Amino acid sequence: MTQSSSPLAGRVAIVTGAARGIGLAAVRRLVADGASVLAFDREGADFAASLACATADAAVIPYAGDVSREADWDEAVAAALALTGQIDILFNNAGISGGFENLLDYPAEAFDEVIAVNVRGVFLGMQKVGRTMQQHGSGVIVNVSSVSGFGGGGGGIFAYVASKFAVNGMTKAAAMTMAKHGVRVLAICPCPTETEMMFQLERKVSPDNPEAARPGLAQGIPLGRYGKPEEIAEVLAFLVSDRAAFMTGALVPVDGGVLAK
Repeated sequence: MTQSSSPLAGRVAIVTGAARGIGLAAVRRLVADGASVLAFDREGADFAASLACATADAAVIPYAGDVSREADWDEAVAAALALTGQIDILFNNAGISGGFENLLDYPAEAFDEVIAVNVRGVFLGMQKVGRTMQQHGSGVIVNVSSVSGFGGGGGGIFAYVASKFAVNGMTKAAAMTMAKHGVRVLAICPCPTETEMMFQLERKVSPDNPEAARPGLAQGIPLGRYGKPEEIAEVLAFLVSDRAAFMTGALVPVDGGVLAK
């Protein structure tokens, strides 16, 4: 690959939730643009598809851990730094939906689990990687939020909605803090996307025929369908590139028009 065809050549990224869905699409896209990637996912995750993305010029290093554990982030950051001594990109993608329950029925333990992954995990990633980016005076952090971070989500995914509002707030606060260090911080806000999270909801809505639930779940999207992980990854590729050098603090919808309504 030439430099012109590899806009991220020589750069190092950490991608969480990297074994499937949006995270896997992100690994593929970043490697295609020349970046080496530390693929961070939970214990027991199948990293085969992520590892298959590696090229002669862009490595993929698997790391199994828990994004809500500080020690695991320390190890992941050390492993990424071992590649070139610098981390250029963090894609804070790992997240869980939790139970599909409203406020009055939501179990406290399930709420804590969602907040641990979706909020504490994002915070730890930004803090741990942000410190190394500060030292080098550059870097881009992109968090995955959701259109659910702008409204009530119908009331039935209480903890998830709470977590995404938190991600939006943390993104803006971090952008203000990190700008003086040359680090940009943004969030991508997808609508329902073709990932296990939505497939799980389809199974809950229609256990005998999950795909039958899809038209109803997608009817609130003006473009009439779920997003694709690859479409989220394309926006990520732009945001972490030098083409987006004057963007920070933005919450970027990739939502088929949901937030236009």
